[in-house]
Amino acid sequence: MRIISLVPSLTEYLWALGLEQEVVGITKFCIHPQQWWKSKTRVGGTKQLHFDTIQQLQPTLIIANKEENTKEDIEFLQSKYEVLLTDIIHLDDAFFYLQEIGKRVGREVPANALVSQIKTKFAHLGSIGKGGTFLYFIWQDPPYVVGPNTYIHALLSHFGFENYCTIARYPELQQVLSKKEKATGHPDYIFLSSEPYPFKDEHVASFQKLFPNSKVRLIDGEMCSWYGSRMMAVPGYLKELFLE
Repeated sequence: MRIISLVPSLTEYLWALGLEQEVVGITKFCIHPQQWWKSKTRVGGTKQLHFDTIQQLQPTLIIANKEENTKEDIEFLQSKYEVLLTDIIHLDDAFFYLQEIGKRVGREVPANALVSQIKTKFAHLGSIGKGGTFLYFIWQDPPYVVGPNTYIHALLSHFGFENYCTIARYPELQQVLSKKEKATGHPDYIFLSSEPYPFKDEHVASFQKLFPNSKVRLIDGEMCSWYGSRMMAVPGYLKELFLE
């Protein structure tokens, strides 16, 4: 089997399944594990693929994602290769595709075991958010936030947080605030993600001025958006962040 992964979080998952020899190509954004990023052939970015490189690698399976990769690229690849197209919005979607990938690559037993462990860890942490409302920022200029119908929303909702944004997908902040004009209250938390925009300490003060009644926190974007083996570390990360 010759696998190309076009999804950074699932590249890390394939590594966790022990597919060192089978994975022949990854994207330039597949930074975990670092040894693969250094040694595996890169086939471009998630949305700017090098089809000539893909052809040279002669893949027997390409793993893609509806959000990470473009519709045009996926359709082109589907016309030439076997493509497992993932579409992950809810936690159950993540569990389904982790198990499905396990089946397709001959690692069904360890895949099922990993999913079982993740579910146990998630259940053990419980509702750490305690109903706290949040705005999760993914971009600064213009500011975009995470809304419903996204994996990040599903993950944080599972742990007891409530999204202050009610507009689906990734709306601009102004859209959200306009919709909330007649509403009272403010988000309990402002989360500044480390990706795709790399929010850092210097951004905290400016957001605190915009939201003086909210707790502004930097948050690890990989922990909140990478479905796959990274999910194992999420409960511990959130526990450390909110039960410190």
